[in-house]
Amino acid sequence: MADTTFVLLIRHGENEYVATHKLAGRTAGVHLNDRGRAQADALVSYLAGQPISAVYSSPLVRCVETATPLANALDLPVIEENTFLEVDYGAWQGADLRELAKLDEWRKVQHTPSTFRFPNGESLREVQHRAVTGLESVRSQHPNQAVAIFAHGDVIRTTLAHYLGIPLDLFQRIVIQTASVSILAFHDGNPAILGMNFLADLPKLEIKTPEEHASPAVSQREPQGDAVHPHQPVQASPTSLASSVANVVTDGQKSSE
Repeated sequence: MADTTFVLLIRHGENEYVATHKLAGRTAGVHLNDRGRAQADALVSYLAGQPISAVYSSPLVRCVETATPLANALDLPVIEENTFLEVDYGAWQGADLRELAKLDEWRKVQHTPSTFRFPNGESLREVQHRAVTGLESVRSQHPNQAVAIFAHGDVIRTTLAHYLGIPLDLFQRIVIQTASVSILAFHDGNPAILGMNFLADLPKLEIKTPEEHASPAVSQREPQGDAVHPHQPVQASPTSLASSVANVVTDGQKSSE
């Protein structure tokens, strides 16, 4: 009998490190800020009505804090899973992003990330492998169910690149904002991407002046694990999550009939 599993990949809310311009990485004790807590609360109503039967999370506190309101509303535990842990940025952890952007290595992680290893840390190939392995394990445990996984920007982006079938060198083109929801469906194990970077509220679009573009500010293509993304222009689909899931359920039923 055919089975379908839905996996919701949810990035943690905005955290305290945003104001520091530093790369938090796996730094302990990085909590959500006021906006992040509001984002976590908004996810509860945003995902209301979805048939979520399990909630998984990276063990880092900013992810657990984002997952907890939804888990409480669903009367489910938050299952901490190390395979969804933030990238090990090694020597870059805690560094000022504005200074990192001046390094030759920064250009490598932007343009040829498949060949890059963070100094004393992980390679992005290793990140992708462990995250996809973790997701495959989770979805195999939940046939005909929907599960939510709370993780980090680069973890989600490299995972989506895998299921999109695009080279890891192009994963930087995927934008995943804080508290956004991306949805995968597995019908008899075959993956499909239903949507990426769904947001409860549309992002504010800002136009930079020529002077701002010329400023030596941090590149817009910083690691999205914890990085600050000032004035990043983004587009988010206004399509509701409920209608997307309903449409795929219908299509899946038709294909199995």
